[in-house]
Amino acid sequence: MRRNATSDMPFLILVWIVLALAVAVTLYPFVYVISMSLSSLEAVAAQKVKLLPVGFSLDSYKLVFSNPDLLRSYYNTIWYTVVGTALSVAVTILGAYPLSRRELIWRKPFMLAIIVTMYFSGGMIPGFLLVKNLGLLDTRWAIVIPPLVSAFNMIVCKTFFESTNESVIESAKLDGCNDIGILWRIVLPVSMPIVAVMALFYAVDRWNSYFSALLYLRDSKLYPLQIYLMNTLIQDNDSSAMQTVEDAAKRAMMAAQIKYALIIVSTLPILFVYPFVQKYFVKGVMLGSVKE
Repeated sequence: MRRNATSDMPFLILVWIVLALAVAVTLYPFVYVISMSLSSLEAVAAQKVKLLPVGFSLDSYKLVFSNPDLLRSYYNTIWYTVVGTALSVAVTILGAYPLSRRELIWRKPFMLAIIVTMYFSGGMIPGFLLVKNLGLLDTRWAIVIPPLVSAFNMIVCKTFFESTNESVIESAKLDGCNDIGILWRIVLPVSMPIVAVMALFYAVDRWNSYFSALLYLRDSKLYPLQIYLMNTLIQDNDSSAMQTVEDAAKRAMMAAQIKYALIIVSTLPILFVYPFVQKYFVKGVMLGSVKE
């Protein structure tokens, strides 16, 4: 055992070096953006920031959070994420459970139809016309309803439900429990890991949702955070946030720093959620790799 461990040591050292380099390359851009957003205007303008903040300052964050447009878009994104995730998880569970039951009539054709949607869609223009004809255009529900269910997530959930002990379900049926009772009292309590995975998948997708809002929303009061971020990044400066800055030179320097602060503000919330459900992430991906 010791001889084998000694012979493997060079390989393990190489693996750790490669992993350390990969982590450094991955984290450096994020750390750099944080440092730029926390540095003084003079340090940012002089390009003195390389890794850590230079001349610590929170001025960019004060300007960002003093902007009512940002706060409104933040609220919109939180609303889209919370409501959309809750509805998506509920509908996915209600669709996955019947598909997990082998006694369901036409079970395989239903599964085939769902899998086909993973590779082929109706297209952008038909989707836009459908949303318009349903009266959802330029409403909050245009962001929530069209992407309500993911075929991949439903397959992952269905595969997990199939692992439930069949004898327990049969015993519940003999005791007079119906399908809703079995789902609520037996299947869901032992399926919280997959519920966490579904919530993570949907929450990340909703938080980063950009194209749906760009396509279906015209009212700027309904814009999510990603649209606000895009509009700010493609402009020379954030005019609404810079109204309190009178000096033109200082305004030009602060414009870039505000963009860094906006990137951090839009990224941190979902990063804080991820560690709490990360342990379920790999399990959910592995379950979804088997499709029947």
